[in-house]
Amino acid sequence: MAIEINTPISEVAAVSLQVGDTVLITGYILCGRDAVLPKVVRLIEESKSNTLGYELKGSVFFHTAVSPAGVGPTSSNKLEIESSIEPLSKAGVKLHLGKGQIHKETIKALNINNAVYAVIPPVTALLGDKTTEQTLIAFPELGMEALYRLKVNRYPAIIAAAHGRSIYE
Repeated sequence: MAIEINTPISEVAAVSLQVGDTVLITGYILCGRDAVLPKVVRLIEESKSNTLGYELKGSVFFHTAVSPAGVGPTSSNKLEIESSIEPLSKAGVKLHLGKGQIHKETIKALNINNAVYAVIPPVTALLGDKTTEQTLIAFPELGMEALYRLKVNRYPAIIAAAHGRSIYE
């Protein structure tokens, strides 16, 4: 049975998620990948993340671009993406969505910051039916790799890393 998660995700909800849990995510999530994540991390490092107009605390970050064809996960272990997971988690992101195995150091960083990583099936058509709103948030010059906010209804995912453990081990 899937666990229903609503955004923003509380500290208590994040603690309760375990490796292997199937979740259904409802609410607003952020989307970004290779081009935009380093820019968001830079804003965090400069204490300017409030200029995004979106609260990172309790948020979900989906490793994807937003295009007319829809959204689908990209590999989370790309350098620009995986290196953003720790600073985003420190800034309050509770759930990172993507695909693929992440490194043990990243899993440890998730644990330290009470955040989790979930894999989402690469099924663009399914996700399109579960996306009810799409808004460009920042960095429009990056086109489909800009920072977007989506409103989603019951996005399916599987918790792949939580509390220092991973399904890949």
